[in-house]
Amino acid sequence: MDIVFIEDLRIDTVIGIYDWERRVRQTLSFDIEMAFDNAKPAATDDIADTLNYKDVSKRLVDYVAASSFGLVETLAERCVAIIREEFGVAWVRLKLSKPGAVRGAKAVGVQIERGIRPG
Repeated sequence: MDIVFIEDLRIDTVIGIYDWERRVRQTLSFDIEMAFDNAKPAATDDIADTLNYKDVSKRLVDYVAASSFGLVETLAERCVAIIREEFGVAWVRLKLSKPGAVRGAKAVGVQIERGIRPG
């Protein structure tokens, strides 16, 4: 199985359940792994045959920046659905981190895995 990844994609958004969180934009960090067979793009050397990580990143930046969820769990699920449905990815692992949310911790968040991981 091949993995296309995006590491530490930082996006500002409104996220959180507390009143003060609803009034400010916070930076979230996304680490994403996506199963994709890279044999064809490697053979053709054509970007049209790839899972274009720039396109995935741009779509998530646009979506997340315009969103306003209470829970990181909800946002993570929606982002994974976008990746799977719009980019035809069968398996995704997404780690969504909320830096500075808990005193003493570098970050908190969720990691979810959806789809069937190719063997």
